[in-house]
Amino acid sequence: MLSGIMIGVISVAFLFNFISGFHDTANAIATAVYTKALTPDKAILLAAVMNLIGAMVSEKVAMTISNGLVSVALAQHVILAALIGAVIWNLITWWLAIPSSSSHALIGSLIGATMVYTRSGDAILWGGFIRKVVIPLFTSPLIGFLIGYVFMKIVFMVFANWSQNKVNKTFLKAQIFSSALVAYSHGNNDAQKTMGIITLALISGGILDPSSGVPLWVKVACAATMALGTFTGGKRIMKTMGGGMTKLEPASGFVAQTASALVIELMTFFGIPVSTTQVITTSIMGAGSAKRVSSVKWGIARNILFAWVITLPVSMAFGGAVCWIVDMFV
Repeated sequence: MLSGIMIGVISVAFLFNFISGFHDTANAIATAVYTKALTPDKAILLAAVMNLIGAMVSEKVAMTISNGLVSVALAQHVILAALIGAVIWNLITWWLAIPSSSSHALIGSLIGATMVYTRSGDAILWGGFIRKVVIPLFTSPLIGFLIGYVFMKIVFMVFANWSQNKVNKTFLKAQIFSSALVAYSHGNNDAQKTMGIITLALISGGILDPSSGVPLWVKVACAATMALGTFTGGKRIMKTMGGGMTKLEPASGFVAQTASALVIELMTFFGIPVSTTQVITTSIMGAGSAKRVSSVKWGIARNILFAWVITLPVSMAFGGAVCWIVDMFV
């Protein structure tokens, strides 16, 4: 039977997942809306449906979260503190229209809460943390940039003899496919983080065997709440993602989305909880740079990069602070 605090943990986990949905909606649809391939309402509906489908596909990332970062059985209030810390950072960055990483917010908050709870860093599986979180923090955006740059150069060569009008019409249609692909990959990677944290709570509460995997009801509930969050939209961040960094055209929008989806799916295959925000952002930068380097507004890009770097340590501080406060009452 679920205890009161476990019900609280699961409820806040669903809240985090919902916020992740509207916080990261822009990742999948901003470029398609900006280039007018889709209206905002149609784009959000498409993203919600594909998020739902993607979230049901695998559980490798969920298992990384549930048993690949922490080596001790955590008390329920520690997991609750980690979720609250991540929610706080997500809401702050959403309000400031900064496309930060929900993934790193959750992971950082979990690490911070665990360190405060255990009064040391010994309970952290630092090898897994560095290999599956820290290294991809730098490599996955770089890969996204390179694929976006190379892919855009190839598009320039292949369609060099086409009229601009014909190219635009072709890639406007293609962007519907690429938007769906990014939304699918977003659900396949991001929704699993919440699945993992709920699974961790069920294991620590003695309700679930560590080898059992993610329960079906957890998959369905996480997929549904992320889709619902996505459906509420993310227009504050969408403006930054869609046209804030560089002027996007249908071809570059398609390239950026396709490149980011390929990177996210690759990381998901290896169970790496990558930031979809980072990957789509650098893919946009790569596609924009292929036309000319000066077309990218590097000042805005620098601010986004700063948000990426500080998300892990700041969310660790939030998770640790919330855990310290909760510890006083538990």
